[in-house]
Amino acid sequence: MGVPVVYGRPFSVYVRIVRLALEEKGVAYRLVEIDPFAPGGPPADYLARQPFGRIPAFEHDGFGLYETGAISRYVDEAFPGPALQPAAAQHRARLNQVIGILDSYAYRTLVWDIFVERVRAPQTGRAADEARIAAALPKAETCLAALAGLLEEPFFCGAAVSLADLHAAPMFAYFRMAPEGAAIVARHDRLGRWWDAVAARPSMAATRSPFE
Repeated sequence: MGVPVVYGRPFSVYVRIVRLALEEKGVAYRLVEIDPFAPGGPPADYLARQPFGRIPAFEHDGFGLYETGAISRYVDEAFPGPALQPAAAQHRARLNQVIGILDSYAYRTLVWDIFVERVRAPQTGRAADEARIAAALPKAETCLAALAGLLEEPFFCGAAVSLADLHAAPMFAYFRMAPEGAAIVARHDRLGRWWDAVAARPSMAATRSPFE
């Protein structure tokens, strides 16, 4: 079986989700850096892999795949190692629900509206958009309250780490870097304990973002 290849950049939340899944399964892989924000966009050969120009894309033994959820589930099912999806139907449904919340409501709010504006904008010489941050904070509160209510502890689906945790962790890593984000997380004891548990995993250290 060949070594899988992940295409993307180490700072990407969604690239990190795939890398976390590979690390948790103990699968060696290659990371080929593709910058979707490069002048002129990603190269043509990458667009042949991912026609929408987003990252990540993935290849394994000639099988190409894109969309993070599809890749992470493939990684779990195609390789040996600890299962990252629960067997029970209700727990599996909860995993999919958490990932849906993260993709549909949390990612843009926590990462783009708060982390990028509060943390990355000043680092790149741009003033933070305070109105955008202020508008995002109530949405972030709603997201975190919903996620805290679904958390079974110590991880989202109970005793074992799952794809739900690996999907959430990169978003929380960035969100907590903003003072407002850290304060919201601190108000949810269950999420604070969850973060301590997931942040301590070797997979998180192995995939640490250059922005952290």
